[in-house]
Amino acid sequence: MVIQHIGQVATVASATQTLFSVLAGYQQVAQKERTKRREIAAWETTQCLDTVSSAYTEYKTIAEQEQTKRREIEAWEKDNIARINAQRDLLMTYLERSFDERAANFRALFAVVDSALASGNNEQLASTLNSITEIAKSSPFKELASLSSVRTALNDPNHEWTF
Repeated sequence: MVIQHIGQVATVASATQTLFSVLAGYQQVAQKERTKRREIAAWETTQCLDTVSSAYTEYKTIAEQEQTKRREIEAWEKDNIARINAQRDLLMTYLERSFDERAANFRALFAVVDSALASGNNEQLASTLNSITEIAKSSPFKELASLSSVRTALNDPNHEWTF
């Protein structure tokens, strides 16, 4: 009887050894899986950090470029405002002098009218009144009628203005 059971014991021992072998193999596979999962998690974390770092670097670059553009726009704005103000001042000076010249001409012509009336010189009176009428008809803005020529003159630093 013992011999009969020895075969069964050997089979059970063999089965147990095979089971332990399978369990050891399963444990090795499970250990490899855990290691791979950790490696994948570490890789994903690294990728995530790389992505965040890249995005932040790109953000800083774009922010710096936009700040440079804003400074350029501000400089352009200041230059254009200064140019517009200079053109305005030049135009205002032109108009002031133009009206001053007209006023001086009218004063001189009315002085001649007074003189012609006092002396009774009708020919001089008629000629002077005709001159006054012609000057009154003409506009100091006549030369400014062509805006393109005024713009060209204003943009030309070598343009000589006569008053």
